[in-house]
Formats: sequence, C-alpha cells, structure tokens
Amino acid sequence: MDVEPVSRRKMLKAGGALGALGALSVAAPAQARSAWTWSPQGSVAGAGAGVDPRWVWDEEADPLVASLLDRGDAPLVNQLLRTWTKNGQPLPAGLPADVRQFIERARVLPSWVDQGKLATAVRFNEKRGLYLGVLYGLASGMMSTVIPKEARAVYYSKGGADMKDRISKTAKLGYDIGTANAYQPDGSMIVTAVKTRLAHAGVRHLLPQSPDWAEVAPEDIPISQRDLMVTWHSLPTTVMRKLTDWRVPIPAAESAAFLHLWQVAAHMLGIKDEYIPASWSEANAQAAEVLDPVLAPTREGNALADILLGLGREIDAGLLSKPILGSFTRFMLGNQIANWLQIPRDLLWDTLLRTSWGPFIAVREALLPFPLAPECYWLFDEFLRKLALLFLSEGQSINIEIPLGNREF
Repeated sequence: MDVEPVSRRKMLKAGGALGALGALSVAAPAQARSAWTWSPQGSVAGAGAGVDPRWVWDEEADPLVASLLDRGDAPLVNQLLRTWTKNGQPLPAGLPADVRQFIERARVLPSWVDQGKLATAVRFNEKRGLYLGVLYGLASGMMSTVIPKEARAVYYSKGGADMKDRISKTAKLGYDIGTANAYQPDGSMIVTAVKTRLAHAGVRHLLPQSPDWAEVAPEDIPISQRDLMVTWHSLPTTVMRKLTDWRVPIPAAESAAFLHLWQVAAHMLGIKDEYIPASWSEANAQAAEVLDPVLAPTREGNALADILLGLGREIDAGLLSKPILGSFTRFMLGNQIANWLQIPRDLLWDTLLRTSWGPFIAVREALLPFPLAPECYWLFDEFLRKLALLFLSEGQSINIEIPLGNREF
C-alpha cells in the first residue's frame, strides 16, 4: 500500500514537536518506498523536471477557481457554461475575463496531437465499443472504489451525496471520448475535459475545508497530478490490460491510437506532459508504481461500491442487477478486490461469466471481418451507451460544474 508522506496537518494532530518527530520517524521508510522514480524521458514530452507529481496540482485552474468561489462568481460561471457544449463553439457572453482567458488557453489541443491516430482510434472504438463500455463501467468504475484517496475525495465532496449524478458525469467523459468526433469542433470531449478540470480545482479548494475529509485524508490538498495519473491508469491502462488478458487481437496501430486518444485526454484534463506515458510499456511501468500498490479497501470506498452495485434497483429492485454487477466486478477485478468490497459469490453468474465470456469474445471477433460488422457493432454499442446515459441522467442534460460546497452529513 502506498503511504503518503506525513502532512503538516497530520504532524500537528500528532501533538507538537515530539509528535511530529515520532510521526516522521515512522513514516520515513514508507516514504522512501513510495518515492517517485518514473523518468520523464518516458513521457510524451520526453523530458521534465522529474518532480514527484503528488506535490503538483493545477497551477492555472486552482487559483482561478478559488478566486471564483471566494468572490461569489462560481454560480454565474456554472450557469453560463451550461450553454457551452461543443468544442468549437464560441464561449458564452458574460463570462468573467479571467475565466474566458483560461478556457481559451485550456481548450487548445497539444502541439503533439496526431489526427491520424485519432482517426484510427475511431475504428478501434467502432469494433470494441462493447468491451470498452463494460470495462469503463465495471473495471475502471469499480476500481475507483479501492483507490483510497479517490474514494475519500468522492465520498466527502458534493458528488458523494448524489452518486447517480456523479456517475453520469464520469460516464459522459467515457462517452464523449469514444465518439467519432471527440476532439473535432463539433465534438464535446474538449468541453468535458476543461469543465472537469474546473470541477477538480473546485474540489481542491473546498475539500480541505471539510472536517470529515480532513480527519481521514493523508494529504492536505486532494487530486494531485499523481492522483490524476492513478485515475488515468484505472481507465486506459486497465482497459488494455484486460483486453490483453482476454486475448482480443488488436492491431498495433489501433493499440497505439487508443493510447493516443487518452494521452490527449490527460493533457486536456490539465496533467503535465512530463507525466503522460509515451507508450504502453511506459504506461505499465508507471501504473506498477502509482496504481497497483495503492489499491486497498476503505469504509468510504465500500459505501460507494454498494451504491454502484445498487444502481439497477430502480429497474428490478436489485434482484438480478446487483448479483450480475457483483459477478462482473469479481470477474473483471479478481477475488481480492471483490472480497474487499464484500461482494458475495454468486454460483450462477460467477460460473456463467467465467465459462462464457471467452467464447462470446471469440464469436464477436470472428464476425468482425464480415461486411458491415463493425458498423453494426457500433450502432448497437452506441444505443447501449446512450441508454445508459439516459438512465443515469434521468433524461436531464448532464452538466459538469464547479462545486459550490462539500457533502453535508
């Protein structure tokens, strides 16, 4: 388990100079073990200062959003930005000048973007959309509940009070990045990424003011660049690992294109280029350092997992949906994580997934070479994704906004 270096707040809680000294002596070996060793030479930037990203946040968005919240302009900004839905759309009139200037900078794609790879990623998404939807929701989504810092940040922030709404916003990002025009002027992924960046900055400003979060969190400021990379690895890196485990045959060009799709997303979410892996080998190396060691159960994560598993309760009172989702979680993430989340074994669904998923993939992949198969897959998968968003949003528009407060208990 990755242990955070003792923060100034934790040392004070330990009790003065002697408490701080004792806490530091206990934490020193863990701190050495969790030191940042991944080289920026393996990043899309190819170079960098090599600063541990746990001490780096968002130097542009953070002071801006803190100012908006402190001066009372955040509600106005949220209201105005609801009308900004397409990447190439002009920003709404009436935005504060500092917000307009930030967004105009933040919406620009990186100089290293490869439009050819993005086009290839569209073909990848067309053929494997079903796998991606399942993995984003049931591997990445459930994994987030055993990433302790992420689970606590979600649980104690405003989003933790309405998990269906919170999930709908996360699902929107997964949907937007999978569209054919994700980063084009008529797409929405840039908008979603920039709004998410503003929302993260709001959480960084507000969550340290929550006594409930401060009591359990090992850090003073949430959602560091390292935390963002942990979440990033729970998405594309985990997805590619599972597709490899399932022996899904993916051409090298499509594999590289899928990585590029998410490299661009990382940049647009405000992650510094020196932390974004340049290849799958570098991504796996970084994930082995920042993701794999931190996975662990928490009270908050277990509560969130129970909510996620119960989302189908409105459809079937949880009679089928909860055991199916539980079995999918066990199948995707393994017995240890399923046991951490206190997911009971289900003989029927556990066995069915273990014995049938491989043949299902084999049949689906065998049909891909036939004419119109990718297009048919895409139409079916697109229908399922839109249906899921409609259910999560309850038919309302999904707006990613700057939070105005923390969760109230």
